[in-house]
This record gives sequence, C-alpha cells and structure tokens, in this order.
Amino acid sequence: MDFERARFNMIEQQIRPWEVLDQDVLNLFSTLRREDFVPPAWRSMAFTDMEVPLVLDSGPTGECMFPPRLEARLLQALAPQRHESVLEIGTGSGFMASLLGHRAMKVLTLECRPELAARAREALRGAGVTNVTVREVTAEGGAQGARADGPFDVILLSGSVAEVPQALLQQLKVGGRLAAIVGASPIMRARLYRRDSETGWSHEDVFDTLAPRLEGFSEPTRFRF
Repeated sequence: MDFERARFNMIEQQIRPWEVLDQDVLNLFSTLRREDFVPPAWRSMAFTDMEVPLVLDSGPTGECMFPPRLEARLLQALAPQRHESVLEIGTGSGFMASLLGHRAMKVLTLECRPELAARAREALRGAGVTNVTVREVTAEGGAQGARADGPFDVILLSGSVAEVPQALLQQLKVGGRLAAIVGASPIMRARLYRRDSETGWSHEDVFDTLAPRLEGFSEPTRFRF
C-alpha cells in the first residue's frame, strides 16, 4: 500500500473539503504517521473515511478511532496553543492525543481499557511524543476528569455523551474550551463550550456528526409506564 499517496488523498478528499482550512492542522495530518496508531489487523484502514475499530468487542461502547475529518475538525475548533494544557477523555489509539501534543504544551489523556492505554503509550513513544501522559482510570473515572491536575485550557471528549458533566466544565480555566459530541443517534452535534468567567459558560454547535458513546458517562432516564 502506498501510504504517502493514501495520506495525501485523505487530506485532499476528506479533511480539506470538510471545512478544515487551518494550515497547521493540515500539516500535522501530512506529517504524523496515522497508520502507526492503528491496530495491525486494520492498518489498511488508517486513511479511510470511517471509524477504525480498536478492540474486537468494541460494539457500541466507542472503542474506535474517529474518522480523520472528525479528528481534524475537532482539533481546528479547539485550536490548542503552545502554552496550554489539555485533558482528553478517551485515549483510544493515542492518535488524537498525539495531535494535541504537537499543538499544546502538555496533554493528559484518560483511558479505561488497560490494553488500549498500553498500546497508546507504545505508539506515542514510537512517534517521539514526550509531552503526553496516558493514565488508566475506571470507566466512571473518565467522567470525573482530573481535578487534581487542572484546571485545563482545553478539554476534549473523544466520544459522544448525552450531556457534558458539570464536573468537567468546572475543570476549565477561564477562557478555556471544551469540545464534545453531544446528543443521541440519529442527531448529535459537536459542541464547543467556553468558560467565560468563574461562574459562566457559553457554547455553540459547530457541526453535526455521529460518534460512539464514551464509557462511564450517564444516560438520561427514559420514562416508562
């Protein structure tokens, strides 16, 4: 497989047409070896416009890599800066953490599956990314964030949730941003939150999309007769 040709096509046919125009983001996707973060069994899918499974029993729990265009669009919306600290919930393959690490000062990423955490550490080490820390947590621990390590300039939920817990919004610095895919199938939206003051937040819906659920986040109670 010609990985370089596939990488070029991924950028020109998937990422750029999806309104990703930040040249720094495009350059990252051009230079980072996405294929090195994909499980060997699915390496040929590294540049396809689809979710790549990370574990055999992934099912609906969200254990997959986002499509490249979704990763790029989220990175563009969050716009991490070199002096900023980042928290990611849901390490998965570690590729999104690698992207964030190239833009920010430091990244803490939380993963509830030990096998994925170990694989992500290895991939990040192989890519020479030294400012990303992968931490194993319980499934419910991800929804609590990392208060002792915060506050953070940027928080990313790498999976969908019914709603963003207030506990995570509280871990943003004033001026900080949080991106999450919010809602339920068939309608989900990538939403960007900003902490405007010590007591105030605002948000905007950036684009419509779909994504598997993050583990450990609560679902709304359904009324039953």
